[in-house]
Amino acid sequence: MGIVEDGLEAAEQAATTRPIPKSAPAQMRALVRAEKGSTRRAAQRLGISQRTVERYIKGQIRTPRSQLAERLASEVRRSWQPRVRARARRRAVTTTGITVETRARFGFTAAPGSTDDPRLRRITQTLPPAYAARLFDARQAGATERQLQAIVAQGLGEQYFRDGGRRADGLEVELQDVDYLDLAFRS
Repeated sequence: MGIVEDGLEAAEQAATTRPIPKSAPAQMRALVRAEKGSTRRAAQRLGISQRTVERYIKGQIRTPRSQLAERLASEVRRSWQPRVRARARRRAVTTTGITVETRARFGFTAAPGSTDDPRLRRITQTLPPAYAARLFDARQAGATERQLQAIVAQGLGEQYFRDGGRRADGLEVELQDVDYLDLAFRS
C-alpha cells in the first residue's frame, strides 16, 4: 500500500464507532463473519491453515504468535463495521469532502516569470466531494499510488494554490517527496 491508500484506510478506520474485539478468538470470529462464514477465506487472508482458524473460533487456541496477532488485528480493522465505513465514504463523496494534511515538496508548471521552484510546504486543506469521489473511485479501480497522488495534487492545486479559480490561473501542481499525508473525513 502507498501513503495515499494508507491515508484513505486510516480515515475509514477513524470513522468506526466501536473498537475491534480484544481477544484473538473474538477477532477471528469477526474476521470469519466478514468473510461470510468462510473459514477458508479467513485463513487465506491471514496466511494460516483453515484448521487453525477453526481452533481459534472454538477457543482451543487463545494467544497467537505476535506476527499473527498483528496480522489478525490489521485484517479485522480493515473489515470492521463496513456499513459505518460505507456511510462515512458516502457522506464524504456527497456533502463534506475530505481533509488533506500533508508536508511535501510541491513543484509547479506555471507561466514564465513566476516562481516554480519546488519547496517543502505543510498544507491542511479540505477537498470538495468531487475529489473525494475521484479518490475512492480510483482506489476501487486499482489505481497506482502515483495516480492517487496526482488526484490529491490536482485537488490541492485547485483549492489551495488556485483558490477555486481566483488566482494563479494555469498553475499545474505536482506532489513530490511526500514527508507525510493524513486524510480525514469531515464531520
